[in-house]
Amino acid sequence: MCKFFYIFAPIFKTCSMRRLISLIMISACLCMYCVPAFGWGQEGHRIIARIAYDHLSKKAKKQVDALLGTRGIIYWANWPDEIKSDTIYPQSIKTGWHYQDFDPGMSDSLVADALIHYPADGGNLFRAMDSLIAIKDKDEHVMRFIVHLSGDRYCPMHLAHKDDKGGNAVKMKWFSSHTNLHAVWDTKLIDSQGYSYTEYAQMIEDMYGPERQAIEQATDKELLLHTYHLTEAIYTYQQTWDGNTYHYIYRWHRDCEHQLFIAGIRLAQLLNRIYQ
Repeated sequence: MCKFFYIFAPIFKTCSMRRLISLIMISACLCMYCVPAFGWGQEGHRIIARIAYDHLSKKAKKQVDALLGTRGIIYWANWPDEIKSDTIYPQSIKTGWHYQDFDPGMSDSLVADALIHYPADGGNLFRAMDSLIAIKDKDEHVMRFIVHLSGDRYCPMHLAHKDDKGGNAVKMKWFSSHTNLHAVWDTKLIDSQGYSYTEYAQMIEDMYGPERQAIEQATDKELLLHTYHLTEAIYTYQQTWDGNTYHYIYRWHRDCEHQLFIAGIRLAQLLNRIYQ
């Protein structure tokens, strides 16, 4: 229960019914701000981790379970977001481990070059991932970051524009609520389907399973360009969108699911390679 109810509890005992209702409404509004915003959302990262877990080799699964606990890859998938308000690993926030900014209209060669020659500013997602993967003896914290950041790599708004803070400054109205483009792709498109993370992961695997081999055979460059072009298409659509939330869900939820599947398969592939 949100701590604000405990704060107001002594007041509730002595106020009138009208005032009581008003205070309850205020408390409810304040509780809305107790819920933090996460990259890909909590459901998204769990979906990615569940898909990856389903495709781990026996050896990789044994090693990852030993490090994070049985199915810990799923349970700890959101930890790097949850520590953003803590003092542990402050560099992950300060230097932008969770995102890599790109400018609009970049050539494919410039986008692909970011995988090798890390940009001087605008996020350090690629640098962080490569550094974490290179650590020979991985502890549980390193593994949690690998699991999480591997998912962020395929979230369109984590490869978005610097001038609007990855879509956070692009205001939108989602049904009757005010939100932004980043939040729509992190959480709202996923939540709109109404699945639990286990149901959604299974549905995505059933639907996109035939593409698994092609995704495994694709290069990092090819998948980065795919995500970048998707991001640019999202921005272009935003310029003509009529504000109809149902239209938005219809147009984009399959692309969102496809990115989640890519992220899960590539995470499994990475862990299988690490523990081969």
